[in-house]
Amino acid sequence: MTEAPRPAVRAGVAHAHPDFGRFVRDAHEAGHLVVQPRMGFSDPGHMRRGLAATRNARATTVGTLTLDSYTRVGDMPAVDEALRRGAGINGYPIVNHAPETTRDVLAGLHGPGFPVQVRHGSSLPFHIFEALLRAGLTATEGGPVSYCLPYGRTPLDQSVRAWERSTRLFAALRGQGVEPHLESFGGCMLGQLCPPSLLVAISALEALFFHRLGIRSISVSYAQQTHPGQDAEAVAALRALCARLLPDALWHVVIYTYMGVYPTTESGAYRLLGEAARLAATTGAERIIVKTVAESRRIPTIEENVTALEHASDTARRFRRTPTEIGTDSPTYAEAAALVDAVVNLHDDLGQALLLAFKRGYLDVPYCVHPDNAGRTRSFIDTDGRLRWASTGALPIGRAAPGRGDRRVTSGELLTALSYVQRTFDGDTPRHPLSA
Repeated sequence: MTEAPRPAVRAGVAHAHPDFGRFVRDAHEAGHLVVQPRMGFSDPGHMRRGLAATRNARATTVGTLTLDSYTRVGDMPAVDEALRRGAGINGYPIVNHAPETTRDVLAGLHGPGFPVQVRHGSSLPFHIFEALLRAGLTATEGGPVSYCLPYGRTPLDQSVRAWERSTRLFAALRGQGVEPHLESFGGCMLGQLCPPSLLVAISALEALFFHRLGIRSISVSYAQQTHPGQDAEAVAALRALCARLLPDALWHVVIYTYMGVYPTTESGAYRLLGEAARLAATTGAERIIVKTVAESRRIPTIEENVTALEHASDTARRFRRTPTEIGTDSPTYAEAAALVDAVVNLHDDLGQALLLAFKRGYLDVPYCVHPDNAGRTRSFIDTDGRLRWASTGALPIGRAAPGRGDRRVTSGELLTALSYVQRTFDGDTPRHPLSA
C-alpha cells in the first residue's frame, strides 16, 4: 500500500511532543483533508498494528487511541480484572496499562508527521489526562457538557469542575514549550435529532471554555445530520462564531460522520460516509472522523477502518470548497449566536455560566434525560429533511426563530425520525445521493 503524502512540519515546531493542531493546519494549507478513525483495542500489540495501518493508509491521517468504557467511568478494578482474565474490552485502557507499555505502542509511529489523539467519553477525566501525559500524549477531546449530558448521570457541576482541573493541567504544558490540543465534542450532542444551532453553540462554548483556561490549540466539532444544505450552513456558522470568539487561537473544524442509527447495507454506509466527506471538503473543514461499514453490527476491524479512511479521503478529493459568505446571514448562525451570547452574559466564569444556562433552560438538549437538562425542547425532521425545533422551551432564540417551537411530536414520529438516515441511505434511491 502506498502512503499518501504527509504535510511537512514547519521549522521550529517539531517538538518531542507533536503539535496536533499545527499538523492539521499544515495539511489543510497543503490541500489535504485529515482523516481519522475512532479506533481502540485493549491489546497493546493490536493497538500498535492499528496505529501503523492508520499511519500507512493512502490518505493524510492522524492516529487515535479510543479508550474503553470502564476507563471512561473510572472503574479501574474492572479493567484490572478484565486484563487479568484476558477478556477483551472495547477500547485501550490507558490508565491501567503502564506508561512504558503505551510508549512502546507509540514508538516510531507517534511523531510530528503522525500525531495521535486520545478519545475517551469521560465526564470526570482527570485520571485520563494524567495517564496520557505520562505516556507522552498531548491531544485529546471532550468537554464539560458534551461528555456529561449524553453519557450518564454525573452532576453537571462535578463535570465542569473536573474539566476545569484537567484543562488547567493540560494548559500548563505551554510553559514547557509544548502545545496541547483540545477538541470540543459539543457538535455531537446525543448523535442525532439535535438542531444544528444548538450543536454549533455548545461546540463554540466548550472551545471558549478551553480557551479561557489557557488552551490555544483547539478544534470544534460538528456531526453530520439529516440535510446536507443545513449541515453546510451549520459549519459556516460555526466557523464564523469561532472567528469571533477565538481570534488568537489556532483552531480548526472536525466533521463527524453521522452519529445516529447507521445504515446496515454496505452501499448505504459508503454513501453516508461519502456525504460526510463531501460536507468536509466543500465547507473547508480541516479534519473528518470516519465510520465504517461495520458500525451497525460490531466493533470494526483494522482493515475496515483503513478502507473507510481511504474512501473518505478519495471522495473528498473529488470536491472543492464552495465559496460562501462568512456565515452570519443564516438562521442557524442567528440562533447559535443568540445562544452563545446569552450564556456568556450570565457569568464572567464560563463554567458557572454553563451551569446557570442549563438551570434556566437557556441550553436544553432535545430528548436528553440527564437530570441537569431541563427537557423542555423537542425537534422533528421536516418534509424537506431538515431538523427543526418543535418546542424551544426557554431557549433565548425567540427573535432568531420567530414562529417556531409549538409543534407536538408523538412517540411514533420520534421513532421514525431516529431511523430516518438509516432508511434513507439503505434505500435504493437515497434522498441526498452522493453526486457522481
